[in-house]
Amino acid sequence: METSDLKIISADVRKDIIKMLSLAGTGHPGGSLSSVELLVSLYFKHMKFNPKDANDQSRDYFILSKGHVCPILYAVLARLGYFNPDELCTLRKTGSRLQGHPAKDKELPGIEISTGSLGYGLSIGAGIAAGMKQSKKNNRIYVLMGDGEQQEGSIWEAAMSAAHFKFDNLCAIVDDNGLQIDGATKDVMNVNPLADKYRAFGWNVIEIDGHNLEAVDKAYLQFKTEKGRPTAIIAKTVKGKGVSYMENLVEWHGKIPSKELVEKALAEIDRSLR
Repeated sequence: METSDLKIISADVRKDIIKMLSLAGTGHPGGSLSSVELLVSLYFKHMKFNPKDANDQSRDYFILSKGHVCPILYAVLARLGYFNPDELCTLRKTGSRLQGHPAKDKELPGIEISTGSLGYGLSIGAGIAAGMKQSKKNNRIYVLMGDGEQQEGSIWEAAMSAAHFKFDNLCAIVDDNGLQIDGATKDVMNVNPLADKYRAFGWNVIEIDGHNLEAVDKAYLQFKTEKGRPTAIIAKTVKGKGVSYMENLVEWHGKIPSKELVEKALAEIDRSLR
């Protein structure tokens, strides 16, 4: 798929996120919007999957470790045909399969594991990677984490073991937008130099602009050719990307815009394609 097509899909996904959260009246727009290009490129160009058979044994695995930004995952899965896009309007409603964090027990196709308690996604991904290696299967495993999530000690236990066991089928993606719920990540508990930390643990590290679709594409391609060690893609992003009044403001970590601001956001996203 061409970069121009991915750009259009990214804009549509951003609009889906805004609409879903507006209808729900609750949720996390900032980190959802910062992850868009990372997931759109991954799902629409690089991952192996079958929406008609979500449990296809040849599929690649995606784990949304920072589960609170699930609107981005739901929007992508719906556009790929995992479920009817009309279901997006049920986000966070009672009885909905689209919970505020991905819930495996709701049996929504495409959800591999329940997530939301930060710090566990990479460990789960490393476990799946181990299983694939032992079974001599070629499935790849992708784990999307936040930069604030890197403050969790379990991340580094997983990083250490993944490098030790040479899980070159494992790709960690860090959405490095610099903000978390309590403020700037560097002020809450500084995780930098993040890339150097992963290198020190024995990982192949790729640093990119997480909104540059060509750079994101090259990073995923490089991961696929790397042998003997796991890959970490450190993606610099902007929290609230694409909506001017949200960008780089921590208050939009978990705040929903008014109806007037929703219309402004949708108009801005449309103008970004002109």
